Amino acid sequence: MTVPARGRVAALLLTAALGLSACGSGDADEAAAAEGHDHSDGPAATLEGPGDEYAGIDLRDPFQRPSFTLTDSTGAAYDFAAATAGRPTLLFFGYTNCPDICPTTMADVALALRDVDPALAAQVQVVFVTTDPANDTPQVLGEYLDRFDADLPTQFVGLTGEQEVVDQAQLSAGVPLAEDEGRLHSSLLLLYGADDEAHVAFDAGNTARDIAGDLEAVAAA
Repeated sequence: MTVPARGRVAALLLTAALGLSACGSGDADEAAAAEGHDHSDGPAATLEGPGDEYAGIDLRDPFQRPSFTLTDSTGAAYDFAAATAGRPTLLFFGYTNCPDICPTTMADVALALRDVDPALAAQVQVVFVTTDPANDTPQVLGEYLDRFDADLPTQFVGLTGEQEVVDQAQLSAGVPLAEDEGRLHSSLLLLYGADDEAHVAFDAGNTARDIAGDLEAVAAA
């Protein structure tokens, strides 16, 4: 098989990652859409070309660290740009009742943080912004994320707020707006470095090992 040029591969991967992903439910159409994000055959695992710098999706045009303020699981205001500036940061948009993509992504992040040096893991900020603020209260987010970070040296941050602010946060991060009351959302996990730019992102085709390796690379840059 002919391997596409690196730029074309990156474009294909980013297009796949930015697409909205339906989390599974009782609806047959949503379940079928979710199947395309199984870790066993995700696009990022099969289309990666030679010469790429990262195991994840290389972003030829880096994403700038976005600026937005939402409410964290303690009920306090959380200024994303100020709280995470200069630190390795993983940003994901999803919702707590998601049965597949969201918990799998958070579990992969937790596994990756257990795989890197504890000193690095302690520096990493993991931020989960709900796409379903009508149901994901600060308390719900806190209880949900505690399932993943209980034994880690860093605590995952859950954010919620008014729908308009959540929508603006997605747009400022460069991901498409979630649809269907938040159940149809981007599966993109963005990794920002000390330069406040994301040069790499992950999708369902990536593994915890991919995330761990790229975290180390970004932290060392």
